[in-house]
Amino acid sequence: MTDAVPPVIIFVVGALLVPFIPGRLKSAWMLLIPVIGFLNLMVLGEGTHFRIDFLDYHLVLGRVDKLSLLFAYVFHLISFIAILYALHVKDNLQLVAGLLYAGSALGAVFAGDLFSFFIFWEMLTVSSIFLIWARRTEAALGAGYRYLLVHAAGGLCLLAGIVIHVNQTGSIHFGYLGLDGLGSYLIFLGFGLNCAWPLFHPWLTDSYPEATITGTIFLSAFTTKVAVYALARSFPGTEALIWIGAVMTGFPIFYAVIENDLRRVLAYSLVNQVGFMVCGIGIGTALAINGAVCHAFNDILFKGLLFMSMGAVMYRTGKINGTDLGGLYRTMPLTCIFCMVGAASISAFPLFSGFVSKSMVMDAAASGNMRIVWFILLFASAGVFHHAGIKIPYFAFFSHDSGLRPKEAPPHMLLAMGIAAFLCIFIGVYPAPLYALLPYPVDYVPYTAPHVVGQTQLLFFSALAFTLLLRAGIYPAEIRCINLDADWFYRKGGKVFFLIFDRILNGLNRFCDRIFVKGIVGTLCTGSKDIAARLSLIVMVSIWILMGLRGERLRIKKMNLYTGMMGGTVPIGIGAGVSTLFLVLIFIFT
Repeated sequence: MTDAVPPVIIFVVGALLVPFIPGRLKSAWMLLIPVIGFLNLMVLGEGTHFRIDFLDYHLVLGRVDKLSLLFAYVFHLISFIAILYALHVKDNLQLVAGLLYAGSALGAVFAGDLFSFFIFWEMLTVSSIFLIWARRTEAALGAGYRYLLVHAAGGLCLLAGIVIHVNQTGSIHFGYLGLDGLGSYLIFLGFGLNCAWPLFHPWLTDSYPEATITGTIFLSAFTTKVAVYALARSFPGTEALIWIGAVMTGFPIFYAVIENDLRRVLAYSLVNQVGFMVCGIGIGTALAINGAVCHAFNDILFKGLLFMSMGAVMYRTGKINGTDLGGLYRTMPLTCIFCMVGAASISAFPLFSGFVSKSMVMDAAASGNMRIVWFILLFASAGVFHHAGIKIPYFAFFSHDSGLRPKEAPPHMLLAMGIAAFLCIFIGVYPAPLYALLPYPVDYVPYTAPHVVGQTQLLFFSALAFTLLLRAGIYPAEIRCINLDADWFYRKGGKVFFLIFDRILNGLNRFCDRIFVKGIVGTLCTGSKDIAARLSLIVMVSIWILMGLRGERLRIKKMNLYTGMMGGTVPIGIGAGVSTLFLVLIFIFT
């Protein structure tokens, strides 16, 4: 332990050095960072480490237990795979942002206090947004700004909740919170936004498909999974999460089926899979929590694999819509095979990783006598096979012949996909090493006759349904279109809100400007700009008349005095006399 450092430090320092390392050394350096980080984890024993005294509080940068270690292991693993996949990238912005993003995720899962967690939570947003903007297109710029605004709102919600919670309890400890006050509800909502809860989810499906090819791999791994970790840490057993998660598993299916952009299909699929995790956390039993975090581990790998396969297609063809692809299995056979491994894994086919984790959540729902929830999860399992298990590989590599004959993906991309595909199969065949890392002891056996037969029947009947619907022409065709989602309401609503308040508030401003600024105040300003000269004329003209001045001489005197007063040049005697008169008047009236 004495030789270990906070895991976030390795990634942050490594990222900051990237721009100064030349040529191939840069690639070696980037691959070395997650390796060094993983070795550091091996030295970092369970317990509380790296405590810092700040004001009257203790900040903890190293709260190490089985839950945080599980996420740390897979974050290091996917970081290495994503960096390997991105070796062709020369853009320092993407490389630095990716490493800072991964480091921020590690900082968040090891944070033992709410203050440190919030800092790393915000670092996630700041670093990830550059993976979207780095694509340097108009669509990416707009999606990035929307992403920033949504997450800024979520961050403010989380900060408000933390402040209220600390004020009420006097503690910044990051542990179980439960829903017991305004502060906890705001924290709950802040976590939910990053988790892509229903109605809050469009930031994900809007921004991820617009990110860079390699940036999407990082994005799919960290933001939502840190939110899942936060919910598992703070709100296990919260009943509301059961229904939130169940809805999350169901509604994205309908969007994914009609979506043409295959990376957006995977983005909807990501919401669907996170729903299983949220539902498991809500159920809150040992089996359900194990299933939720186990599925998070697996999802990072197989969703990363699917995004990598679609990224390779996009890299070679420049296209990602289902209407533009097809027939690529001829020249990209390895990418096709890796994509099908990812598809089988997300579909929870026996012998693939999704099977050994998703079934844990479903069994936990069945054990809790949650029939409706179980049926929703069953429906979602069949649906995900349709849109991610079949649709993605079918329309990208088979379907109609697009006439495209691109080269196979570069070797480093194939190697990255191969590592992820191997892990998907290895975990599916032999889940014991992963089960040993879970927070609670595992006595769950995934490979029983009812599990295997039931899941196989479900998947084969789903495949049959897809085939029949496709042959009958009922399955939604791949067409170029824009599908409306929940963000339509706040995009259009935001414009209406702006127009209403523009008319009301700016109209009020214009009215006040006309009445007060240009009216009353303007009149006063016009009338008072020469008031000293006018008062001086009143006094001096009275004196001059008493002295017998009349006619042209009086007019010349008046004109000279007025001009002199306005120009700031008057005879000393007149100035002294007027000043004396003013002093006398002030003395009389005060």
